[in-house]
Amino acid sequence: MKKIYHNPVGESKYTGFLFVLPFLAGFLIFGIYPFIVSFLLSLTDYSMNGKPEFTGLENFKRLVTDSDFHKAVGVTLKYIILLVPLKLIVSLGTALLLSMNIRGMGFFRTIYYIPSILGSNISVAIMWSFLFTSDGLVNQILDKLGIMPVSWYGESTPAIFMIVLLRVWEFGSTMIIFLSALNDIPRELYDSARVDGAGKIRTFFSITLPMLRNVIFVNLVMQTITAFQEFNAPFMITGGNPMKNTYTVSMLIYDEAFRYYDIGYANAVSWVLFTLTALFILMLFRFTKKFRAGDV
Repeated sequence: MKKIYHNPVGESKYTGFLFVLPFLAGFLIFGIYPFIVSFLLSLTDYSMNGKPEFTGLENFKRLVTDSDFHKAVGVTLKYIILLVPLKLIVSLGTALLLSMNIRGMGFFRTIYYIPSILGSNISVAIMWSFLFTSDGLVNQILDKLGIMPVSWYGESTPAIFMIVLLRVWEFGSTMIIFLSALNDIPRELYDSARVDGAGKIRTFFSITLPMLRNVIFVNLVMQTITAFQEFNAPFMITGGNPMKNTYTVSMLIYDEAFRYYDIGYANAVSWVLFTLTALFILMLFRFTKKFRAGDV
């Protein structure tokens, strides 16, 4: 007697589509649609009090002479240059320490990850701002060490470095990625290096760092994109001061949209921010190509 096999494909050929439909709907409604509308609004003069009036590239021409925009771009780039390398170094160093096989390491890994969960909390930002006041804990420690207290809110470099320190403190997610990659490195490589007499420093630069090159690049790209969009920390801690030396492009977009109600110009700035981010990431891909391929 011939067996008859039931073919579920014919009866459920739309099953796969139904499974991805919620994602597609969300992506179209909350991703593609706002993306297109934002570009269309950037070509208009719109203040939410009336209908958008098409003005072409006028908003983008205005950017050329806008000193606030130039200042915000400079601050954002300075912030990225300070933050990203420092955060990667701290994350990798901590991951190396937490990759050691000692008792209770799971507890320490959890403790080190907690700041990443709390980082965007308003209460943390308030706590951070009090730590760096003129008579705050940080200046008290500096005074005990015989170092002159720093005017964190009165000078440009200390103010932005205060924001950088907060974001470096939130290294948990980057650390976890490094930690996972470290655990995937074959132990045989370290055993062979030890037999050949290689020390820890030589092992790090000859085995660990080359094996992590792709993960380093992934973290570099992710942290750069996040840094370009920085808003919460400077907004809540310094408000962009002193003299707008912590005033990022995202803060400019917020002010133009919700303070001055210039929606068209705010969208133009957001598109320039998107373009700058994309170009910066393309440059990273180009200049680190040999490094990622293992040619250096």
